Amino acid sequence: MWFFIFLIVGYLIWSIGLYLLFPKAGIENWKGLVPFYNMGVLAKMVGRSPYWALWLLFPVVNIFYYSSLVIDEVRSFGKHRFGESVLAVLFGPLYTIFLATDNKSQFVGPSVTMEKDFRAQLAEAQENNNTKLIRQLENKNVYKKSPVREWVESIIFAVFAASFIRMFLIEAFVIPTSSMEGSLLVGDFLFVSKANYGIRTPMTILAVPLLHNRIPVLNIESYLKKPSLPYYRLPALQKIQRNTPFVFNWPVGDSVYIMPDRSYTAGQVRRIPGLANMLRGSKLVVRPIDKKDHYIKRCVALPGDTLQVIDNQLYINSEKQKNPEKMQLAYSIQSGTGQVNELLLDRLNVNVTDRMGPNIYNLNKEQVIALQQDGLEVQIINPEASDVFPHDKSHFGSWTVTNYGPIYIPRKGATVDLSMNNIALYARLIHVYEHNDFAIENGQILINGSPATSYTFQQDYYWAMGDNRHNSEDSRMWGFVPEDHIVGKPLFIWFSTKNGSIRNGINWNRLFTSANKD
Repeated sequence: MWFFIFLIVGYLIWSIGLYLLFPKAGIENWKGLVPFYNMGVLAKMVGRSPYWALWLLFPVVNIFYYSSLVIDEVRSFGKHRFGESVLAVLFGPLYTIFLATDNKSQFVGPSVTMEKDFRAQLAEAQENNNTKLIRQLENKNVYKKSPVREWVESIIFAVFAASFIRMFLIEAFVIPTSSMEGSLLVGDFLFVSKANYGIRTPMTILAVPLLHNRIPVLNIESYLKKPSLPYYRLPALQKIQRNTPFVFNWPVGDSVYIMPDRSYTAGQVRRIPGLANMLRGSKLVVRPIDKKDHYIKRCVALPGDTLQVIDNQLYINSEKQKNPEKMQLAYSIQSGTGQVNELLLDRLNVNVTDRMGPNIYNLNKEQVIALQQDGLEVQIINPEASDVFPHDKSHFGSWTVTNYGPIYIPRKGATVDLSMNNIALYARLIHVYEHNDFAIENGQILINGSPATSYTFQQDYYWAMGDNRHNSEDSRMWGFVPEDHIVGKPLFIWFSTKNGSIRNGINWNRLFTSANKD
């Protein structure tokens, strides 16, 4: 909503500016106040077809057409310098008012038409070898740019275009961990569409182009938290489907300690013994939603679902779910010699760097069968770590990664009863994701200062799990994925290195394959 208010206010300022500016170009001022029509009039004023302004109605594309239109606008008033073009793009509506009120700024003609005519005259003079006319034209050539400016403008345009494509349409990602091993491997490079699930408009608007949240080498954040815009998402091309991979911002990654290999949340530091000492001296970094780390998992439950894991088997709404074809679990491998042949593991595409202990590897069903046929003893190892979401052992102490739930996945508009027995499930959702004041006083739940025995959710939530079920830091560790954290849909793998290193070789068979594998 606030995003549209921002656009409307900017458009109103621009319309007022055009109302004041048009008379300088011999155009009736009232045309500047007529919505949409005024853009067509402006396009015609600078020498373009009035219908050219229709491109301003197309999301993302309109950013480039807006930039071109305001640059043509200021050039029509004799403003050809590089800095003037930059100001026009950044502050177009305000610059229009400046042009209208500045006595020195006079309309010199439609810039697009004038430049086209000038270049036609120059080309004709060069064709006729009319050196005198060529010299005269070049002496008054306001369109000529120095080589440095040409390079600077080309670089700015390339970065500008790449940044907006990355921001709104498609972004490249790399799989850094083995949590989706089997379906998506460490070292897979993906293209992710941000349009399929609805383009999320920028919230953090001042950032280093083409960087997500950190500046390499300097190891500092790559953005400014303010000014910022509220969350808004354009209409989706499709809904998220159950059991498909999706990319999202790590929901609990708003307050993190950053290490070279990963980030740790403030909650993990409180719960995990010894972690505080390891992170001693590290600074807590607080991040906005769109600058939290990116995660990719499989969306196994949708808003309104009830999820449960029983002996590693996933159930949704009490129905047994089909497991991903390459789903992995942890197994111990024993041989008669006591040594496991790593050449055999490599032949079976077992990730030997993803070892969970001596001779304990994450394997899929095919790999288990192949190892058993080779005479090895393979036995499942179920990790029984109980530090799982919602981190409330008094009420959910029996939950583990292999036996988890049942848990309800909140749906927008649904209401749940609240009590001390289940508040751990929804406290962060109420307070952090939906921005309510939350407290518990004398055993009573307070929301926005009032006692509460129920709560109605304001957005949809999803549940994410990795295909490497015993070695995935997913929703079982940190909870729900809010709708406003969703980034996009993986499209295809465009490059892949073995075990995440080019030194180990390239997975040629994975290049340009789908990233949406069952």
